[in-house]
Amino acid sequence: MANHKSSIKRIKQTEVKNERNRYQHKSTRTLIKKLRLSTTKDEASALYLETASAIDKLAKKNIIHKNKAANLKSSLAIHVGSL
Repeated sequence: MANHKSSIKRIKQTEVKNERNRYQHKSTRTLIKKLRLSTTKDEASALYLETASAIDKLAKKNIIHKNKAANLKSSLAIHVGSL
């Protein structure tokens, strides 16, 4: 266990941030799954906007790499276009 007050505080802050990041990442993965399972183009295009926004937020906060975000959005756009 840490001895300094500042290191104890940093540990607590890191735990909170990790939990928040895990929640946001899992929520985005659920959106991606829902989009890939959608069958109608109208539903998929509406979901795509929400999913792309969530992916961009993850990349902006460095939860995922910006190139991974671009690859995900590209593959999802191709999926929506093929419906």
